[in-house]
Amino acid sequence: MVGSVVGNNMAATDARFLSSNFGIKTRIHRFHDRSQIAIPKAQSSSSPSPSDKNSREKKTKTRSGTTTTKEGEETVAKKLDVAPPSSQSPSPPTLKLDDVNPVGLGRRSRQIFDEVWRKFSGLGQMSRTTRPDEQDTLDSLLITEGPMCEFAIPGAQNVTVLVVGATSRIGRIVVRKLMLRGYTVKALVRKTDEEVMNMLPRSVDIVVGDVGDPSTLKAAVESCNKIIYCATARSTITADLVRVDHLGVYNLTKAFQDYNNRLAQLRAGKSSKSKLLISKFKSAESLEGWEIRQGTYFQDTTASKYDGGMDAKFEFTETERAEFSGYVFTRGGYVELSKKLSLPLGATLDRYEGLVLSVGGNGRSYVVILEAGPSSDMSQSKQYFARISTKAGFCRVRVPFSAFRPVNPEDPPLDPFLVHTLTIRFEPKRQRPVDGLAGAQQDLRSFSLVFEYIKALPAGQETDFILVSCTGSGVEPNRREQVLKAKRAGEDSLRRSGLGYTIIRPGPLKEEPGGQRALIFDQGNRISQGISCADVADICVKSLHDSTARNKSFDVCHEYVAEQGIELYELVAHLPDKANNYLTPALSVLEKNT
Repeated sequence: MVGSVVGNNMAATDARFLSSNFGIKTRIHRFHDRSQIAIPKAQSSSSPSPSDKNSREKKTKTRSGTTTTKEGEETVAKKLDVAPPSSQSPSPPTLKLDDVNPVGLGRRSRQIFDEVWRKFSGLGQMSRTTRPDEQDTLDSLLITEGPMCEFAIPGAQNVTVLVVGATSRIGRIVVRKLMLRGYTVKALVRKTDEEVMNMLPRSVDIVVGDVGDPSTLKAAVESCNKIIYCATARSTITADLVRVDHLGVYNLTKAFQDYNNRLAQLRAGKSSKSKLLISKFKSAESLEGWEIRQGTYFQDTTASKYDGGMDAKFEFTETERAEFSGYVFTRGGYVELSKKLSLPLGATLDRYEGLVLSVGGNGRSYVVILEAGPSSDMSQSKQYFARISTKAGFCRVRVPFSAFRPVNPEDPPLDPFLVHTLTIRFEPKRQRPVDGLAGAQQDLRSFSLVFEYIKALPAGQETDFILVSCTGSGVEPNRREQVLKAKRAGEDSLRRSGLGYTIIRPGPLKEEPGGQRALIFDQGNRISQGISCADVADICVKSLHDSTARNKSFDVCHEYVAEQGIELYELVAHLPDKANNYLTPALSVLEKNT
């Protein structure tokens, strides 16, 4: 599989906002001008008379008609971070080496933004002390007329994003990027000491909780539409890794699904983010209704000479596993497992985007067949098929309904609403040896498939949960296996949740400005270079509404030259536009992770 590299100018617009400090101050003046706050005016170029000069030193008129002393004027000017009237011109700034250093510029821009945002939010009382009716008016002013109007995303005001790990290196940048674009932001933190409060803008809704304690997550997911998970364990202790990187993801996805289910119950329905259970194989009784059939693609008499026999069985073993196994030696033969679907009342497959099978096998490939047609006349049924591959061991296989093709090319496309029968077929042809297994020990005419469950995947265009994982590059060798084990377990729990997900695995994180270098998007743990925290944060924000990012897992790092003979990526043509949407062309070449 190949990845992709794309040039990006993702930080261009952010940099304009972060670096234009004086522009922000000008807007602050306009905003508070409406609130009748005294704003010092520039002195006239003409020389004032002594009497006029003395009168100006005593008091200054404001728009509201009130007066204030020069000392009060200096106090207001100090609060607004503007210089009071002075007859002396400021000395020209001196240029230092740090002022042109890219790393220094990036850090300075974030410091400026933090400082200006803190003053701006403090003056406007944007946070918890603002009344709801005033908050709506203030938000509308800031987004549609204020300094953030250039960066606002349509519909962002109606979306609440929960950021987990908001004080981490990536989380802090994610929070500010979300706010610049008009989102409502909630931050889940373990404690609210002064250090934590100073890291986050005042307009962020801070919720105290612990991802390792499910009882504290109910309030965190309340009223949230999407989640960005940037948290990671701060130590290499196995218990901490499991609590944060594995169980933390599981607890949060469960809390989010429970919240969506509660909302659905209020509407007398079921959450659209939940999977539909078709079959769960947990006892011998769960095998009832499944039928084993045999057949061959050749019906002529010459086939008999190649008939070596075939056999199959579906049983609940002593190890409490539902296993479909057997062999096919007949030329052109196949065996299959079939069942008529019995869905819950009111449930139809047209509300879902495909199937997911949790199975364990010996690496064989199978054919999934759906029969669709009117239930009153089975003779009108049409067959549709899609091929799937398994691994040596358990895996989850996703099969979207769009992947099914009609057996008869003249038949119309599959209509999930009319599906009434599910069949899983094994045929010896097209079988390939499995990597890692000795070829001499593999009999490609035998198979064994263990079933855990079969479910229908909920439909959706956008991702619900964005998880920042890691590639393992840059992690000390003595603890890499522990870290990756916990990270992969968290990823698996997210995939099983039914939520639309995006899993981002960045290379080693770097503290440098974003948008300066091209990015490589790849799959397969082949990248080795680092990436800026700001670039990862930008990918998280862009993934919120990008349909190509839904149900995708990918690695990402800065562009580098691969070793000779090893192709990591192919170039994807991309013309920069105002939205600078580099993510869609990059991910469109990556297959969905199964």
